Amino acid sequence: MIDVRERPWSRKPGFSKTALAASLAEAGIGYEHMRELGNPFRSDPEWKERYREHVRELPALRGLAARLAEAPTCLLCLEADPADCHRLLIVGALGADAVHL
Repeated sequence: MIDVRERPWSRKPGFSKTALAASLAEAGIGYEHMRELGNPFRSDPEWKERYREHVRELPALRGLAARLAEAPTCLLCLEADPADCHRLLIVGALGADAVHL
């Protein structure tokens, strides 16, 4: 699992970085936080356009592409509405397919 939140903490029990990584490890699932893929433009009304440009320039995007080529990978974010989540923009920049769970 790759956590693409800029800030990997949460008020939801078990979803902050340390607790989440520990729970996933117990289940045999790896955890990696890729902070650089987080969305620093959340409060900007034009965030989607700004993030699309931003993510294309990130070296982390190439690293993620390599991971996706190896195996199916889960991208974690806690956005309530998938249509407003930057995960779609990450996947779109890679030309990959995504399924929201």
